[in-house]
Amino acid sequence: MTSLTEVAFEAERPSRRLEPVSLYGLTSGLAWGAVAAGALIWPDVGDWLETQRFAVAAAVFGAGFVAIAVAGRWLLRAGAWIREAGPWLTVSGIVLALWQVASAKFGWLPLPFFPPPQALLEVYTEDYAKLGDSVFASLRLLVVGFAIGAAFGFFAGVAIGWSRRAGYWVHPVLRFIGPLPATAWLPIAFFAFPSSWSASIFLIALATGFPVTVLTWSGIASVDGRYYDVARTLGAKPLFLVLRVAIPAALPHVFVGLFMALGSAFSVLMVAELMGVKAGIGFYMQWAQGWASYANVYAALVVLALLCSGSITLLFRLRDRVLSWQKGLVQW
Repeated sequence: MTSLTEVAFEAERPSRRLEPVSLYGLTSGLAWGAVAAGALIWPDVGDWLETQRFAVAAAVFGAGFVAIAVAGRWLLRAGAWIREAGPWLTVSGIVLALWQVASAKFGWLPLPFFPPPQALLEVYTEDYAKLGDSVFASLRLLVVGFAIGAAFGFFAGVAIGWSRRAGYWVHPVLRFIGPLPATAWLPIAFFAFPSSWSASIFLIALATGFPVTVLTWSGIASVDGRYYDVARTLGAKPLFLVLRVAIPAALPHVFVGLFMALGSAFSVLMVAELMGVKAGIGFYMQWAQGWASYANVYAALVVLALLCSGSITLLFRLRDRVLSWQKGLVQW
């Protein structure tokens, strides 16, 4: 006869029941398989060199999605991922198939403005060197300008939030210059600085500095005064209050300012590269548009989207590490 202790133990022991195969994982595999089949079966209207390689890549993705859906019965993380991403993967496969049919197979979309997806793959396989150099140039420009603007904005925000004297002198300048779009300074910046690269650094730093300054200042000013009182009763000096009380308490506001500044920095980066800088993704897109190579333009847009999303993801990872007590509060 089974005892009550054994019954309780059986109830608490985790179930080893296999998870069902994700339906969306299978449909995503079928959708991407349809992309591959359509690319191989139907003849192309134009001369697209990468159709076969595009079909192979789509087939690999489709088989991979099906494999993840099946393996998700045992691998819980993989199963959870394919169940969550499956609808998007299915719809993306359908959209890709319709795009290919409307462009490469029947020519319904006018060229050169709407090239087929294999034309983008051709850009990545043939022009990867120039595109990679453009990405590196944009990253260097963005990192330098963003770092300078974030550092200046952080120290200015701490100074304004902590010191009334600093707030008296800096706040009016901030209210006058800060709300202006950084791109409004383009004529002055390209005249005042010795090179278009340094002028672009200034514009990116200017676009970054304002939101970081305002949010840091807000964070410092909103710190509960009781924290300072407790620290003073323990003998804390003003420098300790700033470094160990005010700044840590203001970090959530600082990261909000950094997120806002990153979006502004990317906007100014594109404008600067389109206007004066002779390198970068913006310059590459302008050059491709001049030659009516819209496949290169779209390929650069995809790379730019991945670059923006990756930068925000890295900033979120840094935020979750620094503010571990707020991890998961804001999702990306």
